[in-house]
Amino acid sequence: MSKDYYKILGVEKGATADEVKKAFKKAAMQHHPDRPGGDEKKFKEANEAYQVLSDADKRAKYDQFGSDFEQQGGFGGGAGWEDFMRSARGGQGGGFQFEGDLGDIFGEMFGGGGRSRGASRQSRGHDIQVDVDLEFKEAAFGIEKNIHLRKQSTCDVCGGNGAEPGSKLDTCSTCKGQGQVVQMQRTFLGAMQTVVACSDCQGRGQKPSKKCKHCGGDGVLQKEENFNVKIPAGIDEGESIRLTGYGEAAPHGAASGDLYVRAHIKPNKYFHREGFDVYTQSEINFPQAVLGDKIEVETIDGSVNLMVPEGIESGQLIKVKGHGITHLGRSSRGDQFVKIKIRVPKKISKDVRKKLEDLKKDL
Repeated sequence: MSKDYYKILGVEKGATADEVKKAFKKAAMQHHPDRPGGDEKKFKEANEAYQVLSDADKRAKYDQFGSDFEQQGGFGGGAGWEDFMRSARGGQGGGFQFEGDLGDIFGEMFGGGGRSRGASRQSRGHDIQVDVDLEFKEAAFGIEKNIHLRKQSTCDVCGGNGAEPGSKLDTCSTCKGQGQVVQMQRTFLGAMQTVVACSDCQGRGQKPSKKCKHCGGDGVLQKEENFNVKIPAGIDEGESIRLTGYGEAAPHGAASGDLYVRAHIKPNKYFHREGFDVYTQSEINFPQAVLGDKIEVETIDGSVNLMVPEGIESGQLIKVKGHGITHLGRSSRGDQFVKIKIRVPKKISKDVRKKLEDLKKDL
C-alpha cells in the first residue's frame, strides 16, 4: 500500500522545500530512538518521506504515479535504512550521501553533525535597541538626537585584548593557537565529529600572560556612553536606524553588535501622515464654497496660499504639491492634501436669512 509522504511529514501537497525540510527536522527530533519516547519506525518513515519530497525529480514521480511510485524505482532506487545508517556513519550507502540539506539538518540536531563547515572562533556582541521620541516635523525633516545608554563596552585600558598593559599574549596551549578544537560526540547515528570554539581561550588562539586588572581579562566592562545619532528625514513610526558596531562589545576582542534606534512619532493636532503624504483640514464658509476664494493654510514648511475652486463640496481634497514628507534616501517629497470642511453657522441674522431664502428660490 502506498505511503502518504505528505501526511507522514505533516505538510500540504504544495509545501515548499523549506517547509518540507522544517517538517522533517521536527519529526526527526521527535522520533529518533535516542530520545525518550522515540520511535525508530516513525523515524524511518520520516526519513523516507524526506528523501522523496526533498528531491524535485523523485517528488514529481511520486505525485504522478502515486501507489506505483515505488515500483517505478521510487525511493533511492531501492536504498534502505541500513544504507542510510552506513552513510551516516561514514560508510558507503547504496542510495544515500550524508551531505547537503540532510547533513545540515543532522548538524543542527547534534551540535555540528557529520560534516562541519568550521566553527566561528568568537561570538559577536549582542545587538541593542533603543527608542527615540520625535516631533512630527523632526521626523519629516530629520534631526540629530543624543543617545544615552549603559552598555557593555570595550575596555579602555587593554583595548579589548584582556591583557594588562605591558604584558604579552601567549599562544593557547589547548588549541595550539587555532582558536577551535575537535570534539567527538556519540549519537544514535554513531560517533560524530564537531568543531567548536576553544573554551580555554574563547576562540582567540591566544591568552594574556597577565590579565587586565581593569576588566578582569574579559576585554569588556559596563559603562555609560553618550553619542549623537542623525535621524534621517522621512523616517516613519516604528522604523529603525541600524548603527553597525554600536551595540554591546563582545568579550576578548570579538566584533561588537549593532545598535538599532527605533523612532516613535508624537501625534500632531494639525498634521496626519499617510506614507509620504500629509493630510490637514481647513474650514471655509458657504459663500467661499460657492464662489471660490484664496485661503491661507498651514503646511509643515509654513503658511501658504491655497486657491479654493468654485462650487467645492465639503470633504473634497485639494492637493498642495511637494509639501509632504521627504522620501527616505531621496530628495523628492510627497504632497499635502487639504480636506475642505464647509462651516455652517448655527445662528444667522434676519437679513442674512432673507438673502438665503431668496437665493434658495433662484437655485
